[in-house]
Amino acid sequence: MEEKKRLTEKFNKPEDEFIRVYVGDEAWQRLLRFEEMLKGQYNLSREIKFPFGNEYGWSFRYVHGKKLLLYVFFEENGFCCTISINDKGAQEVEAILKDLRPETQDLWKNRYPCGDYGGWIHCFVELDDELPDLLRLIGIKVQPKKDAKAK
Repeated sequence: MEEKKRLTEKFNKPEDEFIRVYVGDEAWQRLLRFEEMLKGQYNLSREIKFPFGNEYGWSFRYVHGKKLLLYVFFEENGFCCTISINDKGAQEVEAILKDLRPETQDLWKNRYPCGDYGGWIHCFVELDDELPDLLRLIGIKVQPKKDAKAK
């Protein structure tokens, strides 16, 4: 897979408008739709961060209260969702794996390991069809709000 260019200048914090242009309007609109989906399930807050070192670059860090949901890294003409699932959550992912898109199944099978069974997945989002699977994985990581489950 071709590496995509990211915003890796640590001391040059990007503004939303710059990020929108960098990722492209289509990806920006997809990201905003994803945020709305997350807001329907979580008390969502977003902040811009530069985690994990220079190769990852700038991202939005999404949290529910104090619980990390995911990072969204900005890429030229797109974005990448990075989600960590712990060992307990890994069992839940395995239980629903057959219900996920084949591409999501591959992401899980090729995750960067963490713990005995868990790991990090990096999903380069290109289609709206990918978003429901990401929401399901995030829901394993952090339970949605009680009033969101009925939606």
